[in-house]
Amino acid sequence: MSLALVRLLQLASPALPVGAYSYSQGLEWAVEAGIVQDEASALRWIGDQLEWNLGRYEAPLLLRMLEAWQVGAGETVRELDAEYLATRESAELRAETLQMGYSMQRLLHELGDFPPPLLAAIAASPASTLMQAWSCAAAAWQIPPRDALTAWLWSWAENQTMAALKAVPLGQAAGQRLLQEIGRRLPAVVERALTLDPADYSNFAPGFAIACCNHETQYTRIFRS
Repeated sequence: MSLALVRLLQLASPALPVGAYSYSQGLEWAVEAGIVQDEASALRWIGDQLEWNLGRYEAPLLLRMLEAWQVGAGETVRELDAEYLATRESAELRAETLQMGYSMQRLLHELGDFPPPLLAAIAASPASTLMQAWSCAAAAWQIPPRDALTAWLWSWAENQTMAALKAVPLGQAAGQRLLQEIGRRLPAVVERALTLDPADYSNFAPGFAIACCNHETQYTRIFRS
């Protein structure tokens, strides 16, 4: 087993201490509104997010960050990071990626053997997102881009599924069926992201943005976003 694979599993693990489990990214409001109410509607919500938002914007942007880290293009990384932060439509989404970015950066410091120049490069950004710190780790640990994109998307899908299990609620078997189907779709989404022209990037998902904004004032909730 290669060390890169071990590090990939570490990055994708729900044990990664960045607080991802505490966010639903609007899904909790979708449950409150009756948009998501069972296994089928949860799959539709998560699947549409994967197809039209993360797969067409976050994944290809992550690829460009990885490539920039690999050639030491720190300024390009900071520009991409600022672009990503600007696409967080709600205050909660913005706070989420900044909090998780801070936690990821702190973790890399505490690991003790992460290259100091890379830590300095992350710290040079005015506001480091999770994508910036996570991609830096993936590049430093020499994780192949295709595998890194798969891990990023899988980690997101797993957190969304766990949020659905709690908020709908759904049973454990239903959660595994959701992940099985999302996993089946992932390879095609990743392959498209690897070749997508920047002119075709799109995270146009108004329903998602509305859900995130409405969650900010939701009276009863268990998730931070």
